This record gives sequence, structure tokens and C-alpha cells, in this order.
Amino acid sequence: MSKPPKVSLFLVLFLNLLITPKATAQIQNADVLNAPIDISKDFENYLNTFYFADELAGFDPQTGKGTVKYLRHTYQTRQAFNNIEMKPSPVVANEFPTTEYEASPVLPFQIQFVSDRTLRIKMTSGPQFHPEKESLMLVDGVAPNHPELWKYAKIEGGYKFTSKHGSVEIQTKPWHVKIFDEKGKLLTGTLHNSDFTNTYTPALPFSYVRRSSDYSRSMGAAFSLEPDEKIFGCGESFTQFNKRGQKVVLWTDDANGIQNETMYKPVPFYMSSRGYGVFMHHSTPITVDFGKYFGSANEMYIGDDEADLFFFIGEPKEILDEYTNLTGKAAMPPLWSFGFWMSRITYFSEKEGREVAKNLRAYKIPTDVIHYDTGWFDVDWRNNYEFAKKRFEDPVKMMADLKEDGFHVCLWQLPYFSPKNTLFNEIVDKNLAVKDRKGNLPYEDAVLDFSNPATVTWYQAKLKSLFDQGVSVFKVDFGEAAPPDGIYFNGRTGFYEHNLYPLRYNKAVAEITQKEKGYTLIWARSTWAGSQRYPLHWGGDAETSNGAMSAELRGGLSLGLCGFSFWSHDVGGFVTKSPENLYRRWAPFGMFTSHVRSHGEPPREPWLYSKDLLETFRNADNMRYELMPYIYAQAKESSQKGLPMMRALFIEYPNDPGSWLVDNEYLFGSSMLVAPLFEEVTGRDVYLPEGTWIDYQTKKVYQGGWHKIEAGEVPIIVLVRNGSAIPHIKLAQSTKDMDWSKLTLKVYATDNTNAATAKVFLPEGDGVKTISLSKKGTDFNINENPISNKTTFKIERIK
Repeated sequence: MSKPPKVSLFLVLFLNLLITPKATAQIQNADVLNAPIDISKDFENYLNTFYFADELAGFDPQTGKGTVKYLRHTYQTRQAFNNIEMKPSPVVANEFPTTEYEASPVLPFQIQFVSDRTLRIKMTSGPQFHPEKESLMLVDGVAPNHPELWKYAKIEGGYKFTSKHGSVEIQTKPWHVKIFDEKGKLLTGTLHNSDFTNTYTPALPFSYVRRSSDYSRSMGAAFSLEPDEKIFGCGESFTQFNKRGQKVVLWTDDANGIQNETMYKPVPFYMSSRGYGVFMHHSTPITVDFGKYFGSANEMYIGDDEADLFFFIGEPKEILDEYTNLTGKAAMPPLWSFGFWMSRITYFSEKEGREVAKNLRAYKIPTDVIHYDTGWFDVDWRNNYEFAKKRFEDPVKMMADLKEDGFHVCLWQLPYFSPKNTLFNEIVDKNLAVKDRKGNLPYEDAVLDFSNPATVTWYQAKLKSLFDQGVSVFKVDFGEAAPPDGIYFNGRTGFYEHNLYPLRYNKAVAEITQKEKGYTLIWARSTWAGSQRYPLHWGGDAETSNGAMSAELRGGLSLGLCGFSFWSHDVGGFVTKSPENLYRRWAPFGMFTSHVRSHGEPPREPWLYSKDLLETFRNADNMRYELMPYIYAQAKESSQKGLPMMRALFIEYPNDPGSWLVDNEYLFGSSMLVAPLFEEVTGRDVYLPEGTWIDYQTKKVYQGGWHKIEAGEVPIIVLVRNGSAIPHIKLAQSTKDMDWSKLTLKVYATDNTNAATAKVFLPEGDGVKTISLSKKGTDFNINENPISNKTTFKIERIK
């Protein structure tokens, strides 16, 4: 949901007129509640002390454990022709007594091998007295270690480990860890202070900072960036798709829109066009400078006093498979969730919901879900898990009737409870909320503490009661404002728990849904690494503009590159009534994402717009429902392989240089390419990867490269890869009424194409089946139908 901006620009400007310049600067730079924490600032503070990783002091190649010696530095200033320059310089120890503390500490270093594509580097900046616990981010709590998959060899000046997919070298002095692919190409490596002797720029090597303010430490993992290297990922980032040249702050935040640099869904993972990916296994705030400050340096500033980094070697598909093997793959949502979700902010009564359902069927808008947003309680936004008795005469019967007609009900809720909420005192009395250092609430609201098992039990019981009444799924809204200074039940502060909060929140709802309903499904806004296990997530509070529509796609593509198979967004934008010309173009874009929901300020129902909008919306929706067998099979395969349904071109075409440059189109599954219309135009420039492509609507044929393509009747451009047989099903008004025993395979193939394939996954099936077809004469026939006892196919050649 939307809320006012965190800082009023008018207020700042007004104060500028009233107070001194010094005070103004303090106000403009002051932190406000839940402002993202940029750790990189600590590495720029000349009051702090820095320790540069210098040499390998010891190493046992059998265990992968060793130590690294660090040299102490501080920033020193000098005047040079009317400029003050500041650079790090070696310094002696400043502790007393001098006999008690290390000037150049020797600290643990470890390398592990998770698989033949994945290695792990662990560093610490000081002694660790807390016991190592299972990680919520890792699917099994811990990462496996398979050193037998990497062959060790002693090399001059260091050590080398090699697998069938790459190698890693550890050099003694100067200390370097360098990662290579199977052909010996350097992918990336740590940066040592000696690597910066050829520049005047005061860049930092692999190091850690010791703050003067509280003596706490944070790691700065510095790695090389090569010319032309591109970086993608970091979660649902709405800025430019390629993160090279950007500084990205990984801190879960209510972004208040989708055209700024903050994120509802940060994920500490990224991949490089050079053939590697990196998972920063931390929940503290992280800032990554991808060559913004110094073009050849990738600086990972980690709030933690440890560095725990996983590196994955391979092409994008292989990297995503490895990363999701480690952190979890998305569960497969139920079939009905892939249908259309009808919503607005908000339906207030049983009567409104029934009326919307009636109109959806009357206007023949295929739909499977009706969502009640913030207004199903006695007081709008006051979440107490109870339907307003005056406005919902019989919610149990309502949901039963709607389900009979093919509608599932989704309910909004959030984990914050205002003082007037009827549950507030119970939550406080039972110690279910996050506390501050005094044992009070850090906010006026009570924020559920999901690190407390008692809180999870209490919370899940509330949701179970609603499941028992007939609810099918919950909207898992907010989750970005866990108190950064709070003290959590598990004893950790919000510095570690803030970013984990969405993962705990997602997990609590997903697990009770699985237990009570037999499927894993939520509709969530916030995430962290591992949240992909609990689908699905939507893109937050989009502006109603062309720019927002375009940014939405970049955010979805970026999140998909972090292991999230399923993702949606508010069709038409959220904040105000969607302009008709925007809604008309956004609707088909929504229909070609994994899940689709219209939501936002009313009206959102297509019959409340013009007849033309209604017809266009219906045609786009019909197109999706007829494509349901394709969508369902692609979804299943994506969930098994850690792939996004809406995928960047380079996932399928990593060897096509042009595919790494495009962020305004995407592949929907493996066989369909989608190019939305982001302006009020009838066509646009479209980049097609290598091969032959056939327009889904107009049937025109195109070869790889750039083309100006006109949209068809539905205002979107969709092309099919040559040789694809796309499964279709007879149109129904809900997935409940679909007949999966009779499917049509529409074969998109040019005259010189002699074979085609389709992928099918049945609702009662035991896996994705590949259907192969061969050309006979001018038509195609199925070679063998592996599901002939369940489904028959009609073959339709598209010409």
C-alpha cells in the first residue's frame, strides 16, 4: 500500500530559510525512520581505521582453512595545488598497552566447495564468540561441502583447485583469490592494495573497517571488474537493468513507488556477463559499488564483521540452478493462481464482492480470484482477522458460493498493529512484538516478532481460522519496516533481523497455507534471499505512467535473475486511476507474466471504462486463458530449474551479445518473446535473438536482429520461436471449468522446418512431458503421445 514520502521536500526547503547552513546540512543528511543503511559511508569516514588483506599467513589445502594477515591503514590528507586529497596510508598501532593488541592481525580464511560449479569464501575480521547457527536463507540450513569435486595442485606462489567447470587460485603474497572458468579465462578475483599502484584514485582493496564510533567492524570484499563486464540482479531493482556503474544499497524498504533506487525486494545476489554469480550470505545491510567509484573495482561493503561469499561458475541457467539448489527453488503454485485476479483498493463488503463476481461472468472476463484488500475489517486498515459483521452477512457462505462459481478469495493483512487494534494488548501482553532496548515497543505499532516461535504459532492460528472459513490465499503486505534498532526474541538486533523479516514473514504464511490448503501460495511485497521458496511476489505500488510500466519490467526481470520463478504487478499501476490508454497497453503485459492482477485506486474493473477498453482487456485475458497449458508447463519447468517465467533474453541466449543489452522485452517461458508497448504507439523496435520468429497474432515471420514490428489486435507484440508447438485449451471463464483431456497444439514453423516440440504439464500429471512432432507433407503429426491415456491433441499448423 502507499504511504506518504519519508521526507517532505517542502519541509526541508522551508527549514533552509530559517536555520544556519550547518544545521541545514545536518537535517538533510539525518536519518529518518527506516531509512536505508548505506554501509559504504563507513568506508569513506576518515575517522575510522582500515585493515587491508595483505598475505596468506598459513593454509592447509586438505581442509581449505588458513589465515590472512591484515595491515593497518587510516586516511591521510595532503594539500596539492589547492586541492585536499585523502588516501589510505599505513599506520602503527594506537592501542594501549601496546603489548595487548595486534597491530597487524592474522585472521581466519576458508574456502569450501559446494559443488563442481560453486565455491565458498569465508573471512572474519575478528574472533567470533557466538555459536554458528543454521541459516534461514539456505534451503537445508547449511551448505554442503564437497572438496572431492575439486582437484588440488601446488603452484608457484600459491595453491590451485580445479573442477570440470573451472578453477580457483590462492596466491600467497600479495594475497589473491582468483576464479577462472573451464577454459582458463579469469572471471574475477580479489583486489590487493598493490593492484592500485597505477592509479591516483584512493580505492580500497579487500579489507575491513573498524569504526571509531563503537569499535564495530564490517568487511569490504573488493573484486575485479573487467572491461565490458555487465552485472545483473540484486533483487527487484527498478533502476537501469545493468548494474555496472551503479551503487546498490541492499536494505528492505517501502519504496513508495517503482521509479527510485530503493527496493521492496532486495536480494544479495547478482550475476555477471563474464560467467559467474555471487551470493552474499548475509542479512545485514549491504552496499555494492559495481564500478561506480572506481571503474575496475566491485566493492561489496558488508555490514557484518564476517564475509561469507558463494561464487557460481557457468552460464545464467547454470548459475540460477546452482544458486537455487543452495537457497531453494520456488514451490509450484496451484493452477487456479495462474488465472486472473480481480481487485481494487478496496472492496468493502460482501455485496461488492458478489457484484464484482457477477459482472466478471456477465462481461465474460475470465477470472479465478477476487481479492479483498484493506477494507474487510470493521475499520479500514485495522487488521484483526475478522470480517466486519455489518458488511459481511455470511462470509463463509459468500466464499463457498464464489468458489462454486470458480472464484477463490484472497484477503489482505499486514504484521503491524496500531494501538486501537483489538489485538494490540494481547500481542503486547504475550510478548509477541519486537522490543526496544528498554523493553518497550520501538514504534507506536506492535510489530510481530517472527523470530519468536510463539508469535508464529499465534499468527498462524489467526490465518487458520480464516482458511477454515473458506479463504484460499493471503496477501502478505508490507514487511519492510522491521525496527532496525529493535531487540528480537532470538537476541539479535534489527541490524541483522530487518532484512530477514520478510523471509520469516513469507515463510510463516506459506507454511500454514501449505499445511491447511495443500499448496504453497502467498501474494507478498517484500523479500530477502530464500523468499523465492514461497511464491508469489508482486511489484509494489507502481505509479500510473509509462515510465512506471517500463520500470516494472526492469524490476521483474532483475528479481527473476535472483531465483524468483513467479512474479506479478498491479496492472495499470496503483497510485491513481489508470489512464485508459495506459491500462489498455498494460493489461496484455500483465497477461504475459507468471501471474496477473488488476489492483489499485478505483476503478479497476474493465467494464467501468470504455467499450474499447473492455473489449481489449477481454481479448488479452482470453488469450491468456487459452494459453494456460503453455503457461502451466513453463511454470512447472521454471520451478524445477530455478528459472524465471519472465526471463531476460540472455538466459536463453547467453552467446548472443545483443541479448545482454535489452531490458524492454523478455521471454515468457522458453518459446515466446514479449515486447510490451510502453508508449501510445501501434508498433515498436524489437530485438530478436538469433533464429526465426513468428508473430503470435499476425503470423508474420522475422529473422534475428532489430525489426520495427506492429502490434496485432491486442496491443502487445508476441513472437514464437520457430519450431515451437504451443499447447492451447478451449476458453473457459475459470481454470475450474477447463477440459484438459482435449488440447490443441498450434505449430509455429516455417516451410523449411521439419520438426517441432511442445511441453505439457497436466493438473493431475506426474511431470512435464515433451511432445515431439514431425512434418508430413505440409502438416505436422505427433511422433508419440506420452499422455495419450489422459489427453488427446488436435494439431493446427500456423501459416
